[in-house]
Amino acid sequence: MAAAGGDAQADYVLGLDLGTTSVKAVLLEAGAHREPPMPAASASRATRADALPCGEAGPGGREQDVRRILWALNECLGALPAWQLRRVRSIGVSGQMHGVMFWNGSQACTWGQRGPHGVFEPRHVSHLVTWQDGRCSSGFLASLPPPESHLSVATGFGCATIYWLSRHSPEFLVPFCAAGTVQDYVVAMLCGLQRPLMSEHNAASWGYFNTERRSWNTRVLEESGFPTRLLPDVAEAGAIAGTTTHEWFGVPPGTKVGVALGDLQCSVFSCMSRSTDAVLNVSTSIQLAASMPPGFKPAECPEPSDPVAYFPYFGRTYLGVAASLNGGNVLATFVTMLARWMADLGVDVAEGQIYSQMIRAALTQTDTQLSISPTLLGERHLPDTLASVSSISPAALSLGHVSRALCRGVVRNVHAMLPSQRLQEWGVRRLVGSGSSLARNEVLRQEVERAFPLPVSYGQDVDAAAGAALAMLRESMVGGS
Repeated sequence: MAAAGGDAQADYVLGLDLGTTSVKAVLLEAGAHREPPMPAASASRATRADALPCGEAGPGGREQDVRRILWALNECLGALPAWQLRRVRSIGVSGQMHGVMFWNGSQACTWGQRGPHGVFEPRHVSHLVTWQDGRCSSGFLASLPPPESHLSVATGFGCATIYWLSRHSPEFLVPFCAAGTVQDYVVAMLCGLQRPLMSEHNAASWGYFNTERRSWNTRVLEESGFPTRLLPDVAEAGAIAGTTTHEWFGVPPGTKVGVALGDLQCSVFSCMSRSTDAVLNVSTSIQLAASMPPGFKPAECPEPSDPVAYFPYFGRTYLGVAASLNGGNVLATFVTMLARWMADLGVDVAEGQIYSQMIRAALTQTDTQLSISPTLLGERHLPDTLASVSSISPAALSLGHVSRALCRGVVRNVHAMLPSQRLQEWGVRRLVGSGSSLARNEVLRQEVERAFPLPVSYGQDVDAAAGAALAMLRESMVGGS
């Protein structure tokens, strides 16, 4: 946890992000300007929430235990200064998009005490089926009706998962009357909502949502047997979902809570200080995003093979996003492979040491003819395209050559999805580089600067929790409250 001295008279905005592997909470001063401000305090905790899939999901199922996610959230709040939490005036929430969980209205939690503070615990909730879920095969997706939306539907998307459950485990859905992302669940419990309220950010990430009309494809869904009773109501990103019904870790009852936002949009918002910036975030996966010019409207019909998707942002604008499934995870897989090969040869070397040596070797090898297409996990627009290596010669088989080619391949893959020429046509003048993989890997930074003929700025990491708090600050300034 990091904390500044703070102003004893200041009011604060609490920002929360419920991510795939961790939860983070930040406090920003309510009077802060949009530079962005330095958090007054922050805390993060690993969730360790992965759970065995229920039912017939098979090896492709990816689920998480919501109780563990909420435990990590409680740990974060318990680590923040109590006197600052008592001065929180609004709460912004973001979280992992696309996923879906199920519950029963406002009765899906119990409120109690944890020491001197109020806290809620999940009750009669399902697992969270995450964005990483792979139970919906290409064949299954092809059997679904075409959406009336500019966004295609992929495995791991909420509506696709509900379709799968309704066909393979219809009895599973019977006890539930509400569905949403895990961040929607948290907002609903804080505000005591009978029906979940979902932002257009999260609704678009589920599929079968028309962003221009701001409505679900109700007719299409009902005609195909989809249980539309589970769909949340939808509000504009930045809207107030309600107010807290209980004291929560010192946060007073009656505190405004914003409708839950997407972590992608909040991450971009946290570090895109100019509308002419594009944000390249390289962590486990990669996101390259830019704000679309004013008045932009996406094409009405989705093109599944288009690598760029257009997600609603703030103020009825869109983000153009190339979201690659292959980023730091590809480098991690390569390191793990080397470690296993060495173990098979009787040599035990820590993966951290292998990674460091790999980067050092690549730094001495500034160029290579070796070409690696690193799509180990496919891509959403090309799910069946896997990784390949070409232009192999005896001179290009050193660790330096292979490591350089792998880093280059990771960057070139996302550049092919959203080329710099297209960014410049959108008015982009600068690339903001962020993310843990980019921060620790100088070779990746070199390849980014080689691929993108734009000024590149580092040092401003994406932070979805801070972005959620900044979005609440923005709305309070726009709304004059």
